[in-house]
Amino acid sequence: MQTQDKLTDKQLSDEQSREIAETIREELAKRRISRQALAEQAKLSLSTLEKVLGGRRPFTLATTVRLEQALGVSLRKSAVVPAAAPPAGNDVAPDSLGSYSHRAVTWLEDVYITLRPSFGAKDAIFAYRTEILWEPKVSSLVFREGERTDAAYEHTGEVAVPHQSGFIYLVIIKHGQHRVITVSRPTVTGAMYGIISTLRAGPGSQLTPIAAPIAYVPARNFSDPAVGRIAPDHPNYELYRDHLRRTVDESFALFLPV
Repeated sequence: MQTQDKLTDKQLSDEQSREIAETIREELAKRRISRQALAEQAKLSLSTLEKVLGGRRPFTLATTVRLEQALGVSLRKSAVVPAAAPPAGNDVAPDSLGSYSHRAVTWLEDVYITLRPSFGAKDAIFAYRTEILWEPKVSSLVFREGERTDAAYEHTGEVAVPHQSGFIYLVIIKHGQHRVITVSRPTVTGAMYGIISTLRAGPGSQLTPIAAPIAYVPARNFSDPAVGRIAPDHPNYELYRDHLRRTVDESFALFLPV
């Protein structure tokens, strides 16, 4: 019995925990069930579920098994490190991401307020936090979204910095699905502007391809870096809108008429 308890209490790696959390958030969004409902089905406290989904506590094997049983899906997809993973201690990203060294991209490591038009409310701006940092385990920059009002859609992905185009790509490839954000290199203020190409959730299980302007502005540039759905009457609305308009007004990105 003691051996079994040690096995089920085993903590999963940070990489596995991030992937499991992302899969669970996707399942919650697709099934339109709440975190409270999932916690009850898995016989977990809501506090425990919130902490593991928010990255404040790693998943244990016991917690993962309960969630797998509640959702009816396998969550442990990264139990084996891919053969192509970079060796430990390597500070150069894979060729698929641009072969950049850590020292060459430290200027990108920051906490940003991400701004894009709201997909569900006319004239509103959707704002959330994105952190870009170096992840030694995958030997590349990664980005992690947080403080989204639609927490089920928070993503973690890879950052490509190719030398040829001069642009930066924030990429998620999950079970064959792609979400790509293409932004300029930072301006003198550290902000980056570009285009997000993703899917918008509609009624039921309906998904629609959508593209929109997007801006990443260092959080330190704002005296009050508010997040959430920013309506026209919000004190930050004009400032946030000006950043989004820069994307098109200064030709960081083009949207062609039909």
